[in-house]
Amino acid sequence: MIHLQPSTWDAICHHAQETFPDECCGAILENAGHEETHRVANIQNAMHAKDPQSYPRDATIAYFMDPKELFAVLKQVDSGTATLKAYYNSLPNHDAYVSAEDKTREMFGDEPSYPEVIHLVVSIYDREVRVIRAYRWEEEKQDFVETTLSTTA
Repeated sequence: MIHLQPSTWDAICHHAQETFPDECCGAILENAGHEETHRVANIQNAMHAKDPQSYPRDATIAYFMDPKELFAVLKQVDSGTATLKAYYNSLPNHDAYVSAEDKTREMFGDEPSYPEVIHLVVSIYDREVRVIRAYRWEEEKQDFVETTLSTTA
């Protein structure tokens, strides 16, 4: 089970609503019980415009985290000032699931780069968040499996 603070839940929902109909993406860091949501720019449209052959999908159906922004977030983790709790992305006008492309991006060899980190997926239709689902890596299944998600006060 994963617990999110209500402010984190709200921040993710607002991010998905503001970027709709494009996918949003980001990370959640934790330090001494406090969660901090980090929005990371989705540069999928720029990648698609630059090289549509390699990046055939636009940001309405895909995301690509800006490497510089993601690196800045991961530097905090590497410095020991915070723990990476979760990544998140939205799926506009779709149910919440971890897509094959998301799995491929997260993998380094046979397992995710951060196997202990939860992947949150936001299902949003017409700027209305329908559900946020949490997925964790399960070694035995070699796959991401849904886990219970709750908010705590």
